[in-house]
Amino acid sequence: MIFKVNNQKVYASDAGKGIDLKKETVVLLHGSGLSHVVWSLTEQYLSNQNFNVLSLDLPGHGNSEGKSLTSIEGIADWLETVFKELNLEKLNLVGHSQGCLEILEYSSRYPNRINKLIFVGGSYKMPVNQDLIDLAESGNSDSVKLMMKWGYKDSNKFIGGNPVQRIINSSRDISEILAVDLKACNNYSNGKISAAKISCPTLFIFGELDKMVNLEKGKKFSNEVKNSITHIIAECGHMIMIEKAFEMREKILEFLKK
Repeated sequence: MIFKVNNQKVYASDAGKGIDLKKETVVLLHGSGLSHVVWSLTEQYLSNQNFNVLSLDLPGHGNSEGKSLTSIEGIADWLETVFKELNLEKLNLVGHSQGCLEILEYSSRYPNRINKLIFVGGSYKMPVNQDLIDLAESGNSDSVKLMMKWGYKDSNKFIGGNPVQRIINSSRDISEILAVDLKACNNYSNGKISAAKISCPTLFIFGELDKMVNLEKGKKFSNEVKNSITHIIAECGHMIMIEKAFEMREKILEFLKK
């Protein structure tokens, strides 16, 4: 699905079904440097359960035009422009990693458009190692290798190559997209205040072996949100929607249908 926001093309993968305004909508938001591709094992599954499903590419990512947005706050406002353009209400927002910060800030700014929130492998604060930022700003491919080392329980298990390398595969992708995203995460400071404002049903999904957002940090996040539900996936790292897609999507569906 392609539409325009601020005269720039925006791409959202919709499982080939478009939008039916009579249905609830699930919006999937990717992490730093990535694209809609990471949700491929989730998108069709939820679409087959009678939801509109939109896996968005942020500006400059995947098939969307423009430059990468430099702040989480700016992304939240861009999302509101997207939802207005598509006439979407009562949204179920699913974010992974950086996407968690985006839906956290969005929910604080635009709570009336929210139905349910689902945080996958995220926290209210996500400081980024300065060495990783420096490597990414220089376009060094070692930054992607570090992401894989920290992001997976075992990155050597991917037959045919790691999907992250297929998305971030040039020095431009690294310096103009990944680096911008990493700095946006590092600079975000509204998370704890925004978490305390959440009043809608909320699900947290964490990987037991996540090195980027360890369980202790994740639980501190979930404890800030009243009446939330937490599910921990065993033998799983940070890239939950790739490593343990089947278990994750089943828990998401169970939560959405409550």
